[in-house]
Amino acid sequence: QVRLVESGGGLVQAGGSLRLSCAASRSIFLNTMAWYRQAPGKQRELVARITSESSTNYADSVKGRFTISRDNAKNMVYLQMNSLKAEDTAVYYCKHDTLGYWGQGTQVTVSS
Repeated sequence: QVRLVESGGGLVQAGGSLRLSCAASRSIFLNTMAWYRQAPGKQRELVARITSESSTNYADSVKGRFTISRDNAKNMVYLQMNSLKAEDTAVYYCKHDTLGYWGQGTQVTVSS
């Protein structure tokens, strides 16, 4: 079992930045990790994914604005979010893609 704890969400104005963090309770060295989000009334969607080799992929809606990264020594995954838009407002979830575990989520609200 892996426990994932997200942090870093909050309220930000459009055009601003936030950095989300995900702390894993055990090593993620060989694992694929991801960030998802769910806006009110919408399905949860993939935002970004990073493999154990640090290969990344992004949703088209966030390409060029968001960056996913990892620090295996600290069992951490990050999501740097720049040029935020109102439509980025959602609960953001960290997911251990290899084993299927989810964090509890962190709210990101972008005011226009």
